[in-house]
Amino acid sequence: MIHDMPNEQPSSSTRHEPSKQAANRMLPALYQAVWRWHFYAGVIFAPFLIILAFSGAVYLFKPQIEGMLYKDMLTVTSVGVQPIGADELIAKTERAYPGTTISSITFSDAPDQTVKMTAIRNGAATTMYADPYTGQIKGMMNSDETFSAFFKKMHSELVIGGTWANRLVELAACWGGILVITGLYLWWPRNRAAIMGTILPRLSKPGSRIFWRDLHAVPAFWLSLGILILIATGLPWSGVMGGQIDRIANATHTSYPPYAQSFLAKPESVTLTKDVAEDVPWAAENIPVPQSMSGDYVRLPVQDIVGIADQREVNKPYTISMPQGQRGVYTISTAHDKPGRDATLHVDSYSGAVLTDVRFADYGVMAKAITLGIALHEGRLFGLANQLLGLMTCMGLIVIAVSSYVMWRKRKPQGALGAPGKPKNRKASIGVVVIMLLFGAIMPLVGLSILIILCLDLLLLRRIRRLQSWFSA
Repeated sequence: MIHDMPNEQPSSSTRHEPSKQAANRMLPALYQAVWRWHFYAGVIFAPFLIILAFSGAVYLFKPQIEGMLYKDMLTVTSVGVQPIGADELIAKTERAYPGTTISSITFSDAPDQTVKMTAIRNGAATTMYADPYTGQIKGMMNSDETFSAFFKKMHSELVIGGTWANRLVELAACWGGILVITGLYLWWPRNRAAIMGTILPRLSKPGSRIFWRDLHAVPAFWLSLGILILIATGLPWSGVMGGQIDRIANATHTSYPPYAQSFLAKPESVTLTKDVAEDVPWAAENIPVPQSMSGDYVRLPVQDIVGIADQREVNKPYTISMPQGQRGVYTISTAHDKPGRDATLHVDSYSGAVLTDVRFADYGVMAKAITLGIALHEGRLFGLANQLLGLMTCMGLIVIAVSSYVMWRKRKPQGALGAPGKPKNRKASIGVVVIMLLFGAIMPLVGLSILIILCLDLLLLRRIRRLQSWFSA
């Protein structure tokens, strides 16, 4: 991300015709301009990328880690003959723990696993785990303080939380993609001599600048595709790009199927599934929620909804989210480890009529691709091999970032940032700025940051000599 200028640069030749001479003079200037953007992006965003890579690497192994940390809560001491009914389990829990209201219940696909219930307990979001055969609560945790919640918040909001932190994470991820692309341009091997240090490392002199340069360039070269895929598959969750992706999918009818909102006159004004239910697949998060029939009816017991889920062949583990309000619906949902088993059902809470039933097969092509990408990002698309591949990519990203910092410190002069100087060829600088603005047009936060950088350069760096000298402006 932050490194020395590539050893091999195109040089101008006086033996070619004028057009080739101009082109050859342009190429070193393009290198210098790209390197300059690459350097500054690395200086600013490498620390954030290390945090994202570390938290992502840990989160990949959430099932194994939580299985060890919370084993007593997640498993039962002995498997019974028949689980008790869902309504009895909920009623027993709410009686034993006054001030508790169950909002959802998740049924596992393993007989030795506890039933997970999310609840509001004395005003706090709480996760409770119950023995499905006895109804005994095996343990409970504040939903915001679990292992997965902590690392998820670190990965998406830098632990700080809030919109600004989330946007900063998105900005760092987007610039991470640009760092990979510009790095490939800078380090792509152009002759046999350049293979060493790009495709193969030179590790004969540990601690030398060449050692750290190759520790930066070689993993970056081999892992570039994996890093780009990892970044791209995480963007659907982001605040700005995620919204754009969702709007594109809906506008092109490549997200959830149109019939999922056929029961509504004005779907744009209703509650969305992600607002009322747990464990909802990405492609179904924005499906408008229908309403149950009105009137003086008795709400169906939860066990009847379990029967509907089984009748409809919804694969466990699935979650049943309770109705909200008089006309609320039950929602049966699963963002399954195997994306092909995703399901989202809205059920009338009085009649039991299935108002919405959306499965993976119903998704549009874009929603299917994003769903598979999310599963890949989380390390659950093809089991342990997926987790290990993600771990290797995350660890490689950390090595790339750390080695770039060491390289920079080794070449940084006293009293200056050590940034590459501006290329003398103005056309090259403008050309690279135009390319960067094209990236910004695709990624709005990147575009905004580029405009801020250009304004700072124009208004401050060019006017204050000390800053100009420090930044090599």
